[in-house]
Amino acid sequence: MAEQRKSKRMDLECRLLLKRLDQADNNAREVDVIVKDVSKSGIGFTCSEELSNGAVYECLLTIWTRETLHTFVEIIRVIPKDGFFFYGGIFIGMSETDLSRIQIYSEFEELEGNK
Repeated sequence: MAEQRKSKRMDLECRLLLKRLDQADNNAREVDVIVKDVSKSGIGFTCSEELSNGAVYECLLTIWTRETLHTFVEIIRVIPKDGFFFYGGIFIGMSETDLSRIQIYSEFEELEGNK
């Protein structure tokens, strides 16, 4: 498959909570997912539940500093795999400060990898 990412991605073990924004149900629930990679442009993660391609979800991303970033993710890729789903999403509405945090971590990881 051809590379479709605009920015370098790095592996990051953390949890992400998603809440779909376009559900009329007042009992919208949060879904735990496992982040596989993240960059300043987007995120890749696995989840046991099927999410809708093209849907926008509110998310709280806990990063390596234990800070929580509040943003929105649009699902742009869905790949079923072994009873789970792998998703690719792009960040929507993330602040420049939070984007910078991810970029700095990415550059640090790249420097560490070149040692």
